[in-house]
Amino acid sequence: MALHPTPIATTGAEHTAQQFRMMIKDLARGNQGVTSATDLRVTALETPGAGVQIGNGSATIAGKVSPIQGHYNAYNIGVDTVPISSTGGTPRSDMLILRVEDPEYEGTRVPGVDPLVFWDVVPNVSSSATTVPAGYSAIPLARIDLPASTATITNAMITDLRQITNPRRERFVQPYYAQDPRVEISGTSEVWRNFPNVVMHEIPIPSWAADGKIVFTAGGIRLVDGNVFGGFRYMLGIFEAAQWVSIDDNQGSGPRRLGALMMVDNINLKGVVGASMRGTTQPFRPRMRTRAANNGKIGVDGATSFTIDVEFTEGPL
Repeated sequence: MALHPTPIATTGAEHTAQQFRMMIKDLARGNQGVTSATDLRVTALETPGAGVQIGNGSATIAGKVSPIQGHYNAYNIGVDTVPISSTGGTPRSDMLILRVEDPEYEGTRVPGVDPLVFWDVVPNVSSSATTVPAGYSAIPLARIDLPASTATITNAMITDLRQITNPRRERFVQPYYAQDPRVEISGTSEVWRNFPNVVMHEIPIPSWAADGKIVFTAGGIRLVDGNVFGGFRYMLGIFEAAQWVSIDDNQGSGPRRLGALMMVDNINLKGVVGASMRGTTQPFRPRMRTRAANNGKIGVDGATSFTIDVEFTEGPL
């Protein structure tokens, strides 16, 4: 087929369904999935029973039958329910998907009579399955892992398989310049403390963020009065980095500067602590400590600078 002669939104022209499907593909950048973090989330029934419920939301689904099929858009308003068959004497895993059957390309469904987009349960999938069967124009929503002799579905049996079509991202890069007079820590306490004792920046955390990546860098930290052994990390709100970077220096007693300290960390915003921070603004603080082998001082002054680089990414919630 040659170049289509009529672009979308041309006054007085007629547009085919394929043109709109190709436009959806373009807008989705060729990807598929749910639109935003909470769309089409699968959970147990309010009173757990032989089925699951699917929440509000929309999705983009790639046609898989033909390379020129394009993409489809589907949406659910309110809460819908899907029955799940009980198991017998052996466990079973089912996959709940959102599927399109377009009679222009497959099947015998009649537009205006039959649903062309629908929930479908694929039974007996692998207990580790995450993708729909080959050839399906569909997206996975959840895998339901049922124990033997089970008719009641609980949330513990549901594995979320949703992917977001085009996840949102927000990045914040913020410098912080320390000031004189110099402040120092010394000793062998092994205790983490706010050092320097300042809030370097207030970080707004998007309500849709599922995780974040932080690169925290310090340059020009001053060491003096002996071999210095310590640690460097950060605290964002009530979340303290699990990882830390070692300050390990064996240069004697003379004053010297560290060229750069850098740590990279991931923040899980799905857990209890992370979820409480979504949609809020949280203080970012530097954290340091001295080690048991330390016999010098760690100093911060007007020649010291820090860089906070945070990127939040949307994911299913």
